[in-house]
Amino acid sequence: MYFTGKDLLLYAVTERYPGRDFFAQIESALKGGVTCLQLREKHLRQSEFIEEARIVKGLCEKYSVPLIINDNVEVALSCGADGVHIGQDDGSVAEVRKIVGNRLIVGVSAHNVEEALAAEKAGADYLGSGAVFGSATKSNVRLLPLETLKNICSSVKIPVVAIGGINKDNISRLAGSGINGVALVSAIFGSIDIETECRTLKRLAEKVAKG
Repeated sequence: MYFTGKDLLLYAVTERYPGRDFFAQIESALKGGVTCLQLREKHLRQSEFIEEARIVKGLCEKYSVPLIINDNVEVALSCGADGVHIGQDDGSVAEVRKIVGNRLIVGVSAHNVEEALAAEKAGADYLGSGAVFGSATKSNVRLLPLETLKNICSSVKIPVVAIGGINKDNISRLAGSGINGVALVSAIFGSIDIETECRTLKRLAEKVAKG
């Protein structure tokens, strides 16, 4: 799939909520206009993850949205995903690129300019940087100062998506940072009306993202 910074505009990262239909939630987000979807599962067995990912891949194809798998190259390749995202502790970017070649988009978490430059040099296609406003889904995360986010964006040629505690009330504070988009978790999947919330978030993202 052809991939540009515009695909990062409204980047949804999945999160499960008890009592809610996971696949219905994902489709609501896709209907609402998310431009990229990352499937994140930390507790499923490999076979279950692959089975789920294939279903989600079908939904993403329906709406022409790239599917990124979090931290699992094997699942990404097995389900026909468009990409994989890895953190700083999830292995070598260069090794992942060696395995997937040009078949997959490779996203990498970067928390400072040094990590950003190293990831770009090793073959990353985009960076995820945060946590810009903290995180409701991860403990012990360090806040990424806005100035550092700006420095990351200006230091690399590849697109950057901001992540961490972003919602419709604080997203405007990211204006002028140089980001290509925003990645959201609970602000999307914790919403009662996901489709409507995504439409609102997309309009707001367009105001702060680099064109």
